Parts: sequence; structure tokens; C-alpha cells
Amino acid sequence: MALKPTIFKMNINVSDLDNDIYESINLTVAQHPSENTERMMARVMAFIYNNQEFLTFTKGLSVADDPDIWAKSLADEFLLWIDVGEPAFERIKKASRLAQQTKVYSFNSKAGVWWKQSQAKFSELDVEVYQFEFEQIQALAKLVQRSMDFSVTITDGISYVAAELGDCEVTCTALQNKQ
Repeated sequence: MALKPTIFKMNINVSDLDNDIYESINLTVAQHPSENTERMMARVMAFIYNNQEFLTFTKGLSVADDPDIWAKSLADEFLLWIDVGEPAFERIKKASRLAQQTKVYSFNSKAGVWWKQSQAKFSELDVEVYQFEFEQIQALAKLVQRSMDFSVTITDGISYVAAELGDCEVTCTALQNKQ
């Protein structure tokens, strides 16, 4: 019997002082059985940073060819493709041809090594690459509950997260901006 995903309900109050965006986001997040909490929360943070009309989580790890998050138009065109982790160059090359905008959010302890090995190839692509600090994502993962309310205040590229179990900072560093 296949393992089922764990479902999380999140009510997030976002105050993005950098972009004058103030809103509430209600998310239902499915954590794949093989996904750790750190990766799930990196997906949530990527969603928050890119919140827009038509943005949704995909089946992600369950469907190898899908991104973690996408925005598709009513005509089923890819507006935005977001991968979380350290994807292969060929995958992102394909994504950059399919989507109007492609972004990668790396987050784990090997992200620096991955970027050193991939940077030259990725520089050829019209994609944006960001990195969350792994220790900060670990701290964020410790705040997670199955049903939770939390707030995120973004200023100068730093997110301040406050939840019932505590608070933490999450820094998002741009490694490569769109060309």
C-alpha cells in the first residue's frame, strides 16, 4: 500500500514591505511521504515570494516532469515555473523554454556545492536562482504544526516569520537574476 501525503493547513499573513503587498494567504500543503519538512517549508516560502493569480502547488515529487509550483494561464500556458531544490541543468533548460518565467529556490546544506558546479551552465539560461539559508529553513521547519497561523514580514530580502511555536528569520539570496 502506498503512503499518503500529510496535509497541512496554513493561514499566512504576509507583509511585504519591499513591494507594498499586504495580504492573507490560505494554503493547503501536501507533504509527500519522501519529502522532509525543510523542503516543504522551502516550497511554502517560494510560494509566498511569488504569490500571484493562478499560482498553485503541483503534485511535485509525485509527477517527475512537473515543477513544485506553477502559474498557468487560462489557456494552459506556463506563466511561471518554480523548482525547489537543486535541479539538473537539463530540467531547467526545458522549463525555461516552456515557461515565461522560471525560478529555482535552493535550500539545503549542499546548495553551495550544487551552485558552484551549475553556475556556468545556468548563466546561459534566462532563469532566476535563489538560495535560502539551510539553518534558517531548519529553524522554520521546527515551527510547523498540522494547522497553523503565522505571519511573514519581508523587508530588504529578509523574511521574519512569527508562529505559535516561535519565530525565525529566513534570508533569500539572489544567485542569478533574470537576464
